[in-house]
Amino acid sequence: MNASSRRKFLMRSVAMATASLSPTWLSRSVYANPSGRPVGLQLYAVNSLLQADPEGTLKAVKEIGFGEVETAGFGRLTAKEFRRLLDDNGLMCPSAHLAFDLANLGPTFETAHALGVHYVTSSVLRTSSSPSSGLAAGMTLDQAKQTAELANKIGEKSTQAGFQFTYHNHHVEFADQGGSIGYDVLLRETDPELVKFEIDCGWMVVGGRNPIDYFKRYPKRFPMIHVKDFLPPRDQESNAGPEHPGAELGHGIIDYPPIFAAAEKAGVQHYFAEQEGPFARMSQLDAAREAYAYLHALK
Repeated sequence: MNASSRRKFLMRSVAMATASLSPTWLSRSVYANPSGRPVGLQLYAVNSLLQADPEGTLKAVKEIGFGEVETAGFGRLTAKEFRRLLDDNGLMCPSAHLAFDLANLGPTFETAHALGVHYVTSSVLRTSSSPSSGLAAGMTLDQAKQTAELANKIGEKSTQAGFQFTYHNHHVEFADQGGSIGYDVLLRETDPELVKFEIDCGWMVVGGRNPIDYFKRYPKRFPMIHVKDFLPPRDQESNAGPEHPGAELGHGIIDYPPIFAAAEKAGVQHYFAEQEGPFARMSQLDAAREAYAYLHALK
């Protein structure tokens, strides 16, 4: 079995495992988005609209019902201008995905202060030697160790500046490296106080791992999650579209109620819906409406 086939097998196994943990006799409301917390949106899900019309897009996001957002860029605006629009629309912004240069973290922290966030978040960390280069083939254990070292340093600087550094995964951290994976190295070799993790549940399942297992093993390490779904992997022989097409929440392979139940016990505080493209079945804004309806129905 080649690496791609094995990943697809693990992905299907994890999807089946999460579904099996959701008893049919329990109401879906039992697995509510915990404690009445606001339903959040990672704004990358409406990125093209945000680039064209940030004011109108944030207004539409609020009108859908979202109470929180996580940023991934500000369109044509500065961080201060973007913060003003967030405030005008009554949107809380606890987290921002930002760029980190250990040699010059000042601008990153200035941006975070302007936004008023608590979590400063990154999904890719690089040094001058680029430990994350070549990650398309999967994170090696050496790359994971280098990334953990860098995360600890950034986490220390972030704490001193009044923020909490958080690492966000894709699927590359779960590539099998002789029975070990990079994500486990990251968790083991980072300081639990300096470095927290934002599980992208969709990408973790694509990588063949189960978020529930990590919530049980590492409680309090995950203050945030991305709620993302995927269609079944496309046939490798087809060249049409990505290998893992994004799906609207509730229309893909991942059963989220048992994941939410485990997340609540693990201390997750923020839930951000996000969708990978292509947006072939509906617009980004309509997909955001689907995401809100799905998450709100679970409250």
